[in-house]
Amino acid sequence: MRVAPPLDPSRGIGPVRRRWALLINPFYAKDPHSSFGKHVLTPSLALTSIAASTPEDWEVSYWDENLLQGPPPADPMPQVVGITVHLTFAERAYELARWYRDRGAVVVLGGLHVTSCPDEVAGHADALAIGDGVQLWGRILRDVEAGRLEAVYRSDFRRPYRDDPAPRRDLLDRDAFLTTTSLIATRGCHNRCDFCYLSTRGLHMPYLMRDPGQIVEEFRRDGRPYGVFVDNNLGSRPEYLRQLCLALRPLEKIWSAAVSIDVADDPSLVREMALAGCTGVFIGFESLQDDNLDAAGKKGPRSADYARRVELFHRNGIQVNGSFVLGFDHDRADIFERTVRWVEENRLECATFHILTPYPGTPLFARMEAEGRILHRDWGKYDTGHVVFRPNHLTAEQLAEGYAWCYRRLFSHASIWRRRPRDWRAVPAYLAMSYLYKRSNRLWEFLIRHRLTARAWRPLVEFTRRRHLRFRRELERGDAGVRRRCGAVVSAGV
Repeated sequence: MRVAPPLDPSRGIGPVRRRWALLINPFYAKDPHSSFGKHVLTPSLALTSIAASTPEDWEVSYWDENLLQGPPPADPMPQVVGITVHLTFAERAYELARWYRDRGAVVVLGGLHVTSCPDEVAGHADALAIGDGVQLWGRILRDVEAGRLEAVYRSDFRRPYRDDPAPRRDLLDRDAFLTTTSLIATRGCHNRCDFCYLSTRGLHMPYLMRDPGQIVEEFRRDGRPYGVFVDNNLGSRPEYLRQLCLALRPLEKIWSAAVSIDVADDPSLVREMALAGCTGVFIGFESLQDDNLDAAGKKGPRSADYARRVELFHRNGIQVNGSFVLGFDHDRADIFERTVRWVEENRLECATFHILTPYPGTPLFARMEAEGRILHRDWGKYDTGHVVFRPNHLTAEQLAEGYAWCYRRLFSHASIWRRRPRDWRAVPAYLAMSYLYKRSNRLWEFLIRHRLTARAWRPLVEFTRRRHLRFRRELERGDAGVRRRCGAVVSAGV
């Protein structure tokens, strides 16, 4: 889980299969402080969506190095290799690109890091895809055929999102993921936090929505009981979310999504989410200090109102995975214990911690670079698990140790027990999720390597779905006390 599969340096140039394209999600080292399971929650939706735009006379394959099945295919050699490049695995992407180019393949690099650092990436590829790859992929393959490949292809994100084809889930190893039903209904976010990749210079992503009927059909067609919405913020348009929930309700499936805390402005919307099958939400609380939120440009309710809103989700049977960023300029040495204590007091089923990371191209990076606070440009450590800047009121060592302490405390037996649901009937399911998911990294490596992820989780997911259906019927009838009788196994963004 920490070392990429080796690429055979002795392999020479072999036969190239014409009109075969290979899409690769490169390996990246996993943070041992967090759960390895989250890396096989769902497959890459970006690459399967790009695959859907492949011309009919081309063959396309998908390879995810993080499934621990060894190096990607090379016998025969694909004519075109498309590699997504993220900051944290840029070096691995370059290594793959170099290996394939040396053996006769045409290499196309795309992804967020290509948008933010095109000059750096250019020397590692035959062509760059900057912007929406779904629009560019077919054109690139046609240009390869015609021998007129350009160095740079550009597109924006303004085309109606509903016009995109459905992802090619048929390319996936269905046993390798907790669920293959990764869904995206919207693109963009109404927030523009200065540390978020959505604020990257040159990335203009208006908030676009797909028709709810399209999402329902994708969910139904994939045949899995559990879906994960990978939208940046499914709740940016509350009325759209309400329409989507009404459309999803007849499916009798369960799902989770990332939303902002202001979704809880309207209690009736939270109830509609529960009735539609929402079992968990991933919420970027970011900080419990309003001065940090203001400095980052994050909109929304004040942190003093977070607890009430968490309780609203809980009353509707929705688990909360809270995301917290550590190392803001107003954070001091007490931030770690104070944050974890709040998580425990409000019984969040799960929490995710991140060290503040100034991604290149963001306003945060520009500000810290101007202040001389960037420590290095080793992109592999820009993974929110390492300190890459000089904090304001903490030392780098304090921030790194505080981050590790938060995970040790949260994953401890004592903390798991403190955060158990108040209703005893929900406790067994909660404990199953906490221990099987959060304290089982050795097990996860075994499950991933032997393609047992789906098999191991399928009974728990189906148990959760059936249990949630009973809860939804009671919730719809308004039975007294029902809102404290639901606990789920699957949690959003785990």
